[in-house]
Amino acid sequence: MWCNTFRYDVNNYLSSLGDKAPFKTLADIVNSGLYAPYIEGRLKRALKSPKGKEPACKDLYSEPKNIALREAVLKSMNDYRLDAFVYPTWSNPPRKIGDLKSPAGDNSQLIPPHTGMPGITVPMGFTYENLPAGLQIVGRLFGEPDIIKIAYSYEQATRHRCPPEKFPALKKD
Repeated sequence: MWCNTFRYDVNNYLSSLGDKAPFKTLADIVNSGLYAPYIEGRLKRALKSPKGKEPACKDLYSEPKNIALREAVLKSMNDYRLDAFVYPTWSNPPRKIGDLKSPAGDNSQLIPPHTGMPGITVPMGFTYENLPAGLQIVGRLFGEPDIIKIAYSYEQATRHRCPPEKFPALKKD
């Protein structure tokens, strides 16, 4: 549904480095084999995406699909008189380090990145085996102050965030 600009963005970044870049293109990186195994599928899919005038889409403030999604979300927010809305960041818990077989847990990549609306993720508790779960708060355009206040209030009220055992809380001087 969305325009994939990954190869275009990586190639532009690498070219901006000039002679300092150890690789000149995404294809060079894939051909080197110097990447983590979990990302191999995404890298190879990016190489297969259509070439030509890249990217084939505009930025999220100019691309008709992104504008339509943003307008639909804002209309719903207006209809329900919402300053922000919340939902779980992902339908899967996070993977344990080294686990490449279970479904990947991740931050939601649906509304904020495709609309330009601000989003913030906060801890909302734990799943089985004490794995953390997150809550994404999405606000209106330029609503960062509102969602930061909501996130801070939620964290203070719930105290769901706990430092991992091996990384205790920092001590104040």
